[in-house]
Amino acid sequence: MTSLSSSLPSLLEGTDILAPTHDPAECEPTQSEIQQILLDRLARTRAELKKRDIVAAVLFDPTHVRYATGARNMQVYSARNPARYAFVPAVGPVVMFEFSGCGHLTEGLPGIDETRPATAISYYFCEDNLQQTTQAWADEIDELVRQCGGQKGDKVAIESATSHAAFALVERGWQICDAQVPLERARAIKVPNEIKMVRSSLRAVENGVRKLEAAIRPGATENEVWSQLHQHIIATDADYVETRLMNSGPRTNPWFQECSNRAMQAGELVALDTDVVGRYGYYADFSRTFLCGDGKATSTQRELYRMAFDQVRRNMALIAPGMSFKEYAEKAWQIPQPYKARRYFALAHGVGMTGEYPYIVHREDIDDKGYDGIMQPGMTLCVESYIGHEDGGEGVKLEEQLYIRDDGQVELLSDYHLDERLLAE
Repeated sequence: MTSLSSSLPSLLEGTDILAPTHDPAECEPTQSEIQQILLDRLARTRAELKKRDIVAAVLFDPTHVRYATGARNMQVYSARNPARYAFVPAVGPVVMFEFSGCGHLTEGLPGIDETRPATAISYYFCEDNLQQTTQAWADEIDELVRQCGGQKGDKVAIESATSHAAFALVERGWQICDAQVPLERARAIKVPNEIKMVRSSLRAVENGVRKLEAAIRPGATENEVWSQLHQHIIATDADYVETRLMNSGPRTNPWFQECSNRAMQAGELVALDTDVVGRYGYYADFSRTFLCGDGKATSTQRELYRMAFDQVRRNMALIAPGMSFKEYAEKAWQIPQPYKARRYFALAHGVGMTGEYPYIVHREDIDDKGYDGIMQPGMTLCVESYIGHEDGGEGVKLEEQLYIRDDGQVELLSDYHLDERLLAE
């Protein structure tokens, strides 16, 4: 496969967007910076709780637990099993409730004041003892909230737990609200040096995609090629791939067809979206479309690719602090009519530890699905494009990851070449 080192200037042509950096000092945090990042993320979490008069949050979502406390353990398992959680008060000691036998994993994390064994509140663990176990869990949380100054009727935030857990806290006099709101808002604005973790994740995943691209050949299956990325990210201390979005030929349209055992054919398009929860828990999220084999692209393939390229370049150039989400949607590149029906569901979305707030939809979807807001310094955003004709044929997926810096400048974070055979006039 050929690379296109000249494609990056073309992507940035006519914009004020800064090129990606590969400076090691800007792509890898020091140990002291890591410790401070953990404290700063906790401070942002507490600030968002205070802003909403929430006395404490009980976090089960492993992404939110890691953001607020730095604790990483069994991320995928914890996403469906309420077997570890964090108690994060607006003021007072942070208590990490870790999975049985895993207390040692929180040693050295500066924002955790105490680690206790978790009370697993699910039928899987408790069977007919679930109600009794949930009551014991609620008693412990109730005591912690009161120790942090909570009084009957105060708001306690919770998420990703069982309904019985929420009801049990209501029975104890607490007003329950959704912890996703303050955590999403906290994550949306990056703290000092947090962006170094994002860049580190991206650089590692980009190397993985190079291995994946090198494995694309006629006769190779989608799963066989996709596995190259998985192997590399695990070897570089990433967490996991969140989706299975790589497909070939007729399976590239419509989008969202998961990776399969289909064998690739020469001359077909191969499209992917990385969706990697990578180093330090940070999302590396960019998309590319390649041409399988050593032949030339067809005029139809080049036309699809050029439309996706133009959409990404135009919409990247609109990213700016102070830009409203609705204004962005109105000014965005207009998708030709035959391709609107299969457009990607979002123009752009926030990204940090997985996808996050905000979520910016197309002008056609604003009334039904959209909301307004303002792009702010500290946000990282992914600009999306999917071009596939409503009557079928192949499709093209492209996506770039960007950062609105504190000085107001916009930096392109992702740095992976485009396929010159598809980009050629």
